[in-house]
Amino acid sequence: MSSTPSMQKGRTMVETVKEAASLLAKSGRPRGPRTPRGKMTSRSAKAGLQFPVGRINRLLKKGRYAPRIGSGAPVYLAAVLEYLTAEVLELAGNAARDNKKTRVIPRHLQLAIRNDDELNRLLSNVTISQGGVLPNIHSVLLPKGRTAKGVEDISKSSTGGKTGRSARQ
Repeated sequence: MSSTPSMQKGRTMVETVKEAASLLAKSGRPRGPRTPRGKMTSRSAKAGLQFPVGRINRLLKKGRYAPRIGSGAPVYLAAVLEYLTAEVLELAGNAARDNKKTRVIPRHLQLAIRNDDELNRLLSNVTISQGGVLPNIHSVLLPKGRTAKGVEDISKSSTGGKTGRSARQ
């Protein structure tokens, strides 16, 4: 009688599969599906990026930006684009959290970009649809009796509590 697990009598299929799996684990072979020796990995995976290096390479070539494109150019460009995207999304997520929202909308992108000096300079000529404007009240338009925190009562201002026309007279 052979010593292979499938040939032994009195064993169920589950026991045979478990024993075969344990033998494979002991032999050093991977337990998952077999892969060919020349396993292909993408350039994005080699560079540790999420952005597609191959697609950026194709678009650089197709765009005819230069007669020749080096092999490091699409990797570098993908890394820069991934960094900028992560930076903007992090700031926009913070803006969404500040507004007690779980979803990032164009308003949050606008607040994130315009409140960051470097991103504002980079995207100064960009208009974000449905982004709105930054909340800003010019200091000249604020009431004169208010302090920086706005704690002082308006009735104690220089008009003596009067408002409108009677205060000007």
